[in-house]
Amino acid sequence: MSLRTLPLLFLNLGGEMLYILDQRLRAQSIPGEKARKDEWTDVDRKRVMNDIITTMFNKKFMEELFKPQELYSKKALRTVYDRLAHASIMRLNQASMDKLYDLMTMAFKYQVLLCPRPKDILLVTFNHLDAIKDFICDSPGILNQVDETFRQLIEKYSCLSAGEFQLIRQTLLVFFQDMHIRVSIFLKDKVQNSNGRFVLPISGPVPWGTEVPGLIRMFNHNGDEVKRTEFTTNGNYVTPQREGSFDLYGDRVLKLGTNMYSVSRPVDTHVSGSSKNSSSHTKENLVPNPFAKEELNFLARLLGEMEAKKPGGSETRFRLNLFTTDEEEEHAALTRPEELSYKVISIEATQEPGQQAELSRILSELEVAEPRPESCGKGEDLLALMDEL
Repeated sequence: MSLRTLPLLFLNLGGEMLYILDQRLRAQSIPGEKARKDEWTDVDRKRVMNDIITTMFNKKFMEELFKPQELYSKKALRTVYDRLAHASIMRLNQASMDKLYDLMTMAFKYQVLLCPRPKDILLVTFNHLDAIKDFICDSPGILNQVDETFRQLIEKYSCLSAGEFQLIRQTLLVFFQDMHIRVSIFLKDKVQNSNGRFVLPISGPVPWGTEVPGLIRMFNHNGDEVKRTEFTTNGNYVTPQREGSFDLYGDRVLKLGTNMYSVSRPVDTHVSGSSKNSSSHTKENLVPNPFAKEELNFLARLLGEMEAKKPGGSETRFRLNLFTTDEEEEHAALTRPEELSYKVISIEATQEPGQQAELSRILSELEVAEPRPESCGKGEDLLALMDEL
């Protein structure tokens, strides 16, 4: 597993989250002069985007994020985005937050699968950051935060070898391998099957620096070409005209990671009612793990420290619904398969000694995705920082 994967995972998923929130906030916004106190306006949308991006690209947070470390478990990472999404005046119900996270993860998983070469994951990240900069183009201070992260990515990743990028890609694929959520955009474009698995193309541009398949060259012991044999391929391949730019500014060429919600079309996730018994939703390993309780207790302490800040004064908190109606949201919460649900535990920052036994009992009943016994303590500063921002 690569210790350099977490920043790329966090930034790309964060970019997808911002795409979705921007699209939904625009769809639900009301002109300022007509809006009631509890309705969204474009001013509210910009505030939400600015607050989340400010928190996401906080200097101390980024410094901690870029330290070499293993990936968080799925539940721990989900908690990070829950806190991040609520870093402003916006509030999401559990079903809407689940839907948001499903859309984020499936979009980035598809992008990782389609990358022509492992290094292109960096171009996907740059596409996300380019779009994020467009969201806050009127806020120079926040723009500088994003540019600083851009520079860190260029400094730390541009010099990595192809083998190191391959390890990063494999680490990402292992993280996503059991996620098969059906997304309407992918289903309509016929790039996803009804079981949630993606359909990978057999045509299109080949990776930069490679040739279109169809020719076999044979060489002698001196390295001289002695024979050529052509063969027919089933795909229609083309050679890319140029390589994408890995600089702070430039043409990325690769379109993966750009905002697919910029075109107006409905976005939805579909979870089959029978998916509990379907192989398309493979459950996480249920074999008891001796380190599961340790990691969950560690996460519980962090959650206590990260208790959401109460809004000051009489400031209005706006609720965002990622479903068409409240009834759809409630139905989604009730019918969501157990293996796709993220249980929520309210934990006080200060606990009486007698409460710890009960907390440990609850935590021991929960399963942990991909426990990391050697790194249970890693990321403590990263998660704790979210409460300070």
